[in-house]
Formats: sequence, C-alpha cells, structure tokens
Amino acid sequence: MLMTGSEAMVACLEKENISTIFGYPGATICPFFDSLKSSRVHFVLVRTEQHAAHAASGYARVSGEVGVCVATSGPGATNLVTGIASAYMDSIPLVAITGQVKSDLIGRDVFQEADITGAAAPFTKHSYLVTKAADLPRVFKEAFHIARTGRPGPVLIDVPMDIQQKKIEFDYDFPVDIIGYKPRVAGHSLQIKKAVEALETARRPVLCAGGGIFSSNTTAALRLLVDMTQIPTVTTMMGIGALPTAHPLNMGMIGTHGCVPANKALRDADLVILAGARVGDRAVAAPGQVATRAKIIHIDVDPAEIGKNMTAHIPIVGDLKSVLGEFLEMSLPQAPAEWVDAVTDRKLRYAAKTVPETPGFVEPKTFMRMLSEKMDADGILCADVGQNQIWSANNFEVREGGRFLTSGGMGTMGYSLPCAVGAKIASAQKGGRQVCAVCGDGAFQMSMMELATICQEGIGVKLVVMKNNRLGMVRELQDNSFKGVHNGVYLDGSPDFVKLAEAYGIRARRVASNEDAAAAVTEMLADDRPYFLECLVPQDYPSL
Repeated sequence: MLMTGSEAMVACLEKENISTIFGYPGATICPFFDSLKSSRVHFVLVRTEQHAAHAASGYARVSGEVGVCVATSGPGATNLVTGIASAYMDSIPLVAITGQVKSDLIGRDVFQEADITGAAAPFTKHSYLVTKAADLPRVFKEAFHIARTGRPGPVLIDVPMDIQQKKIEFDYDFPVDIIGYKPRVAGHSLQIKKAVEALETARRPVLCAGGGIFSSNTTAALRLLVDMTQIPTVTTMMGIGALPTAHPLNMGMIGTHGCVPANKALRDADLVILAGARVGDRAVAAPGQVATRAKIIHIDVDPAEIGKNMTAHIPIVGDLKSVLGEFLEMSLPQAPAEWVDAVTDRKLRYAAKTVPETPGFVEPKTFMRMLSEKMDADGILCADVGQNQIWSANNFEVREGGRFLTSGGMGTMGYSLPCAVGAKIASAQKGGRQVCAVCGDGAFQMSMMELATICQEGIGVKLVVMKNNRLGMVRELQDNSFKGVHNGVYLDGSPDFVKLAEAYGIRARRVASNEDAAAAVTEMLADDRPYFLECLVPQDYPSL
C-alpha cells in the first residue's frame, strides 16, 4: 500500500495496537500529527514534553503495554530526555518518537536541530535516526520489540521531516530478526537446581522482590512461591505491591529509607534470593545491608545487572515468569518455622507502634494509612520524590490488585502527576480504577501545569499535596549532614495552591488536622471527578 512516511508511522502504531500516545507538537513533527488526526490513536496533549514521557510511563505500567510519547526536534526532543532516563532506570517500556530537521540540514546547526539520538544514547536500549523512508516499518517494528522484550526500556526513533513526507510502499507483515539481540528467557536449569539446593540448607532465607516482578507479570507466581515456601519477603521501592502489604510474610521495603523489620531481616539472612531487583545503592547494595556471610541468588533477565553491584553466588539469567515457573515445578523446602516466627513477630511489634499527633497539622504517616484504607483495594497510588515518597512507601497499604508507582532509580521530582494522568487513562480503558497522586509542594510546582491536561482529558485524577513550604528531604539532609545550614530549600513565593486548582475548575480543599483530612479524603473519593487536597504538614517532620 502506497502512503507517506508520516502515514506509515501512524499505521505502525495501529499495527502495534497502540490506542493512546502523549506528547507536544512542533514544526518538524507536523506531518505525523497531520496523519494522526484521522487515526483511531488518541493523542493526549501534555503541557511540557518531559511529562509526555512520564505519562507514557504511567500508562505502560498500568496497561502492560508499551507507552508512546512524541515531541518535535530541538528543545522538544531534549525536554524528553529526563523522562526517557527515568523510564530507563526503572525498566519501563517506552517508544519515544521525535521529529528532526530535514535530512540535508542535519549537522548544520539549523533552527531547532539537536542530536537527540546521541544525547539520549546513555538512557535508551537503542535509538534510530531514520535516513530512508522505506525503513520506517522495520524501525518501528524493531523498536517496539526491543522496548518490550528482555529487560524492558525506552527506545528512541528520530524521524527527519522530509522522511515523513516521502512516499513508501507500506508492509508490516514480516518477522523481527535483530542480529545480536536475543534476550534469554529460560533460566539455566543447573543454576536453578543449585538455588533449590541452597534453599534446602538455609536457616534464615529471605526473598527480595524488585520491579522486575511487574515487568514480567509475575505477581501471582511470586505469591504462590512465598505461600509454598513461607520465605519472609522484602521489597525494593520498585517492588512495593509485589505482595499485598498485609501479607504476613511481607516485611516491607528495604533500603536507606526502608522499615526496620525489612532491613533487619535482610541483614540477618544467610540466603537472599534477589528476584528482578537491580541491587541499587539505596536498596540492597548499601553498606551493611546484607550480611557478608549470606549466599546470594540473583535472578534477572539482564545479565549486565548480575554481579554489577554485588557478588552473586548463584546467578540465574532469565525471565522471572519462566524462572519462577521452574521453581514452582520443583519440590521446595519450607523456611524454618523459628526464623519465620522471629521476623513476623518483629513486624507485628513494629506495626503496633503508635505515631504521635501533630496539633495544627496533618500527621503524614497516619494520613497515608488512612488514605489506603479509604481507597478501593485495586487503587493506584502515584508517589513523587522526596519525603512524601518515603511516607507513602512505608505507610500506604497496597492491597490485592493495587499498585504503587514512583520514580525509583532516577528519583525524578515532578513524576507523580503526569504518571497519574497516564495511569488513569490506561485504567479507564480497562474498567476504571481510582488513581491518586501524592507529592510535596516542591514537586507539585514542577508539574502543576498538568492540571490542564487532567481537565482537557476529563479524567478523575486525585491529587494530594503535602505542603511544608520546604524541599523537605534536602532540608533534612542539610540538617543531618551539613550542620543544619539551610540553603535553597525554602519555598517562599509559592502560590495559593487551592485557588490555583479552583482556577482550573477543580474542586479543592486545604486541611490542617487528621480529622479534617479524613473527611476530605471521603469527599475526594466519593466520585470520579478531579480533586485537589492540600495537607499542611510540619515543616521539620522526618522522612522516617
């Protein structure tokens, strides 16, 4: 079929069953947008390009599909980089499409020219600069294949304006065969046998679940494995929700800002099974986080991650679904009862600790627990970066079917609101779920323009801003490590957020007590319309 390059780009998206994309138009991507107008693919206009990648990330994480974002050349493309890097660090499958100046102008520093394939190379699985219009179908098919297979991640396609305008014969009916790219799926059977043998002799085993559990759609297999073996389980921040928070063997989040039962269980373990965790420095690889005597079994689809930050005594390269499936087919021992009793008792004692009231303010930990109780069981919480992220990670109860979404590896402020936009649109396509974004007043001011996107799309995203007029985590770092010298952390000059939300036509409320907060959350969740809730929290309240 004869069509223009831009029509072929749209046809590729349709062939990949992409129903929604996020972005911001500009001159060099205009041919694509002209062809997109007559397509069934829905375009969501964000208010800055970085948020297109974040929204596509939230969409991908909830839908289980590849997220797609699009921008023009020059500043449009470079604005995508932070969002692309965030997706790369958290293994989120994205395809980023950028316009480029005409082919004969590349390298001449013309208006809005930027080498985006070079700039984004460290943060993508692969990138393409399309030099022949006839290559578009192959490039798109390869890009989606690369993004969703192996360790998922972003792929960039840069398309010059003239390539979008040339005529080609469109054909998408061909297999993908990329030389040198053959991700391993099945784990090595001998290594799996060794892992089972190590489990048989372990006295204090711990399973650590990372974000790979979600990438591989393995939550059910993980739950079955834990129930069969009774192994106490901890999670990285990206693995929160891999087991329901209330599961008796879920000890909680580990790491620098993790909880005591989880961190102590990991330090006491003599065998640690890392399932889909990258072993980041703030989680597993922090000094003293794992006892030196512990034997490490590391399961990951990306061989580059195994042994990179920690010695793996039994490395297993393969897709988690396949590897855990093999585990479940074997005769597995149960963890010693005395070990299980010790760690679960510690969890119960830790959970029983009371949190003091903070008169005149909302107490953050109590608020997060209350919010999780009032949200639907399958609700989605999108947490930003900063103190609000830690309050959410350690206190929001993720129930069966629920999700906890955040920026883990890159720690990108301003992530939660656009992520919630993508998550809400994805959930609406599958029956609809409650989606709530939580952020600090610093992070909100990095993304508040997306209130317009929420209104334009007519989606019921709920937004909670924990306001302390500080960049709270940086202020806390300055208190703890820089003798309490504060510099650049006060948010004086911030607008009235409630009035701002109301200016967008969004219902808004400010609360300064747990009692008022509970009433406001009930009101917020009563329907599926947008809602803005500002919680005044103490200025010096700690993360933990």
